[in-house]
Amino acid sequence: MSTSSEYAGVRYLVDDVQAAIAFYTGHLGFTLHTNAAPAFADVVRGPLRLLLSGPTSSGARVTPAGAGAGGNRIHLTVTDLEAEITRLRDTGAEFRSDVITGPGGSQILLADPAGNLIELFQPAP
Repeated sequence: MSTSSEYAGVRYLVDDVQAAIAFYTGHLGFTLHTNAAPAFADVVRGPLRLLLSGPTSSGARVTPAGAGAGGNRIHLTVTDLEAEITRLRDTGAEFRSDVITGPGGSQILLADPAGNLIELFQPAP
């Protein structure tokens, strides 16, 4: 069991740990927690600890067949989605969808340098 003082961890496999660190800390408000590049680093934002596993890390071992993969992504809530989109486009960030709006709010997908997905979400008023 985790306590409220622990992070929730998500592992992303990345091709370039330094590029991932720069992306998450420079564009999405994460703080560097551990830097063991080129193999591994982790960054935090609030209660999220994002583990960035490079090709030489143990976390980058091949996922067993049948384990599945899909549209998994981290979900970051923002207060002004359009402003975030503009800011990130100005940095050359790669978006993977258009803005989608539903009853709960609006969202867009972007990719980190290794192609992992991040959903930026603005709740409906």
